[in-house]
Amino acid sequence: MDYDVIVVGGGPAGLMASVASADQGARVLLIDKGDRLGRKLAISGGGRCNVTNAMPIDELIRHIPGNGRFLYSALSEFNNQDIINFFERLGIKLKEEDHGRMFPVSDRAKSVVDALIGKVKSLGVTIITRQPVQAVLYQERVRGIKTMSGKKIDAPCVIVASGGKSVPQTGSTGDGYAWAKAAGHTITELYPTEVPLTSNELFIQNRSLQGLSLRDVVVTLVNPKGKPIQSHRWDLLFTHFGLSGPAVLRLSQFVVKALKKFQTNSVTIQIDVFPDLNQEEVFEKLIQPAESDPKKSIKNVWKGIVPERYLLFLLDQIDLSPDRTVHDLSKDKVREMAKMLKAFPVRVNGTLSIEKAFITGGGVSLKEVNPKTMESKIMPGLFFCGEILDIHGYTGGYNITSAFVTGHAAGTAAALSSSTV
Repeated sequence: MDYDVIVVGGGPAGLMASVASADQGARVLLIDKGDRLGRKLAISGGGRCNVTNAMPIDELIRHIPGNGRFLYSALSEFNNQDIINFFERLGIKLKEEDHGRMFPVSDRAKSVVDALIGKVKSLGVTIITRQPVQAVLYQERVRGIKTMSGKKIDAPCVIVASGGKSVPQTGSTGDGYAWAKAAGHTITELYPTEVPLTSNELFIQNRSLQGLSLRDVVVTLVNPKGKPIQSHRWDLLFTHFGLSGPAVLRLSQFVVKALKKFQTNSVTIQIDVFPDLNQEEVFEKLIQPAESDPKKSIKNVWKGIVPERYLLFLLDQIDLSPDRTVHDLSKDKVREMAKMLKAFPVRVNGTLSIEKAFITGGGVSLKEVNPKTMESKIMPGLFFCGEILDIHGYTGGYNITSAFVTGHAAGTAAALSSSTV
């Protein structure tokens, strides 16, 4: 045999799998079709690399709504605290930011990528780049791989860490799904998650609010009868095609599912800019300054309660001139404004494409994968890790945690398995 373990794909999952396998003494080949390793890692967290999330395990799992519970076994062996320790031992000091997100103190993703690749090299892993894999070879069990150039490389264990279909410029073009299918695996339906939403609303099309960011708001997806399906609290950004920002990205997978479930062309999202107040309290917040200074214009009395562009936009929505004095203001109009601030509705008709998404939903069915080892239950010697699996989390370090954790499990188990073949 040429190698004990071949890892296909040099993203976070593949790099961690290579480290874990080589740590167990396995002869490891890491092969990637791109010209450099860790490309998706290098652009994660806005180029700062959100290495993991420091939340307690149960909380972490809750932030991986796409089958996060599958990770319990693997997390019992290698968890988010172990990821933090791993990088600190490599000399990458980390800091905790809001929502438990862990970043390198340097704020440079490159430092994380370089440290990880340095570790892979120090363990004697053979690295081949610019070499696409054509197939994983099977014959009752895994036999190795065949490259696009026609070369066969033998190994009793192959770890597929080729990613999903999102962010294809980093090399994630869905190659691994065909290899999984060839082994007899089921691929659950693929769809975009953590992706901006699109809307045909006139104010979106004429770019009235393009570039406006609303901080710490709650966005709620409602069903056709107006009942809430899911809410998220964080920031929101209006774009030229619809909505983006972390709160919207988190809601996106639920939008995709609701459009399908209700067989409708659009669903409604409500924006609440005062999540800590109820509608009556917002009404009071609006009415008090109006009563104390009745000669002032509406735009001056309510100045600063929300960004000015949003204030003027909402006034226009309820057909109220910003220059009117508050003396002329009816309580019904104030109530209307309070409602707009608590639940401004935006109809959304879908998302950007899966290629524009941060994460791919769907993938290799988890019913066919051992949760402790990430080994196929169908094909001995075949392992999966990272985004090719039907696991997806919110942005904020959860997907990268899943990649490292499944990579570590697959790498460790593959090395041990190869020694018994």
